[in-house]
Amino acid sequence: MKSTRDKILQTLLKKPKSTINDLAEAVGINPISVRHHLTNLQMEGLVESQEERHGVGRPRLVYLLTNDGMERFPTRYLRLTTRLITQMKESMPGPMISKLFGQIADDLVSEYAHDIKGLSMEERLDFVKDLLAQEGFTVDWEKKGGQYHIHEISCPYYQIGVAHPEVCTVDQTLISKMLALPVNKVQCILNGATHCTYVVQSAVKTK
Repeated sequence: MKSTRDKILQTLLKKPKSTINDLAEAVGINPISVRHHLTNLQMEGLVESQEERHGVGRPRLVYLLTNDGMERFPTRYLRLTTRLITQMKESMPGPMISKLFGQIADDLVSEYAHDIKGLSMEERLDFVKDLLAQEGFTVDWEKKGGQYHIHEISCPYYQIGVAHPEVCTVDQTLISKMLALPVNKVQCILNGATHCTYVVQSAVKTK
């Protein structure tokens, strides 16, 4: 049986921009209880509110799912993405595909270039760890002698990478450019390893 909060999320999926009264009627509880659940869902980042005008008078408050809220429901993003890449590879030359994946990483690096300026190597590693976490990776790093080993414990690209390993260039390029150093991939989950590991030398000149 679905919980009340799940019913609220399901209602907002089917009918975005619902009012508290809309949700109360759909879920079958009183508006005060709905407001309590919405407050908690907003704190978790699953729901957001907007003011919406509806004729004369004060605007009313409506609620809708955030991107994180949408991710709570089954999607077909994986299937669509795999098909899109397949079509790209059938209609575009290999170097152009690689360039497109590289551009994705370049765009992210450009977005955060100001934030990493002047950071030490280990500060950059922590920054990369947090940035990749925002992209859905679970990352850790450790220093071994004169090298840093960056471990991707989980990867959101795994299922796509099984059919299209080219996507792995996105995070590798991102790490390399954020650290301003060449990155060597020493093991990959696609080849049977428990996780992906990249190695870089500890010496770095911050710009």
